Amino acid sequence: MDFRNTPRIDQVAVEEKVARFGTRSIKKESKMQALKLALSMIDHTTLEGMDSEGRVEQLCHKAMQPIVGQPDIPTVAAICVYPLFVKKAKSVLKDSGIKVASVATAFPSGHALLQYKLDETKFCVDQGADEIDMVISRGRFHQGDYNYVFDEIAAVKEACGSAHLKVILETGELGTLDQVRRASDIAIAAGGDFIKTSTGKVNPAATLPVTLVMLEAIRDHYDKTGIMVGMKPAGGIRDTKTALKYLVMVKETLGSAWLNPDWFRFGASSLTNDLLMQIMKQKTGVYQSLDYFSQD
Repeated sequence: MDFRNTPRIDQVAVEEKVARFGTRSIKKESKMQALKLALSMIDHTTLEGMDSEGRVEQLCHKAMQPIVGQPDIPTVAAICVYPLFVKKAKSVLKDSGIKVASVATAFPSGHALLQYKLDETKFCVDQGADEIDMVISRGRFHQGDYNYVFDEIAAVKEACGSAHLKVILETGELGTLDQVRRASDIAIAAGGDFIKTSTGKVNPAATLPVTLVMLEAIRDHYDKTGIMVGMKPAGGIRDTKTALKYLVMVKETLGSAWLNPDWFRFGASSLTNDLLMQIMKQKTGVYQSLDYFSQD
């Protein structure tokens, strides 16, 4: 396939659109609904070298019951962990309905032989992962070897079996919005169920302009094929105000059909507590200290 002639992106126009999304207001009666929706879209994540089974177990309990004694507060969509912790997460979450996502394919660099990437993906699925977050080979992408990137994604998708595949573009390393659009088109064409901005290990991670370009790639694909693809901005989204801007952008770019956890996710950790703090403010009229919420 020829991915050299993907649409060119007008950066000024993208930035103007993003600025307009920031002016939208969510009325008081709809704010609680928006806060709970955003919480239900989070892939609550721990991807640190000091991760342990105990830390993952705590993460799972936080996912299932964000605040003790508040049953009306929704669970997050998924927890995201390294491959070695998938089995532990699955055993704790059981039939909670919360998905287990695992990074794979030599996360975060992507530098490994294809067979290693496929074996790691299959290992995650065998351990019980519902979703695989893979990283593309950015070196090959920057060399212009777009068919290699396409074939690799397609092979990982096949290795996923029934698990959903999220394709991480690592947009902070792609350089331009034109490159973000090209990588998005490749990932979608190769069968990615979601496209995802970042590993969270590179700055900048998720940004509103980059996410808009990726949403427009999803929209154009849907207009051509009728096939929906999901979106996951990840990394650097820490506060409620920013998260709500993303929801407005999704609504106005793709429509209400994408405003659910099946089609839109936030890759985040600290965002969870900020949303919980805002939800409790709506419920009680006062802000709780962040010490009120567990840090997992």
